[in-house]
Amino acid sequence: MIKAAELREMSDEQLAMTLKETTQNLFRLRLQAQTERLDAPSELRKARRLVARIHTVRGERDRAAAERKPSDAQAN
Repeated sequence: MIKAAELREMSDEQLAMTLKETTQNLFRLRLQAQTERLDAPSELRKARRLVARIHTVRGERDRAAAERKPSDAQAN
């Protein structure tokens, strides 16, 4: 399980790649759950939570970048 602190240390490209892999894995898990062949139902929850963590970290970065932009404009 990847923790939020580990995600914050990743670059934007690494986050995007992790999000893509996790989303694909979540899709496969959902298919397995629908066909009743899912071995560990807890994996669905873990994947959903990881996707949410990644979106949270990306949102934090976007907000931090937006806050820095207006302050840069005022300095000039």
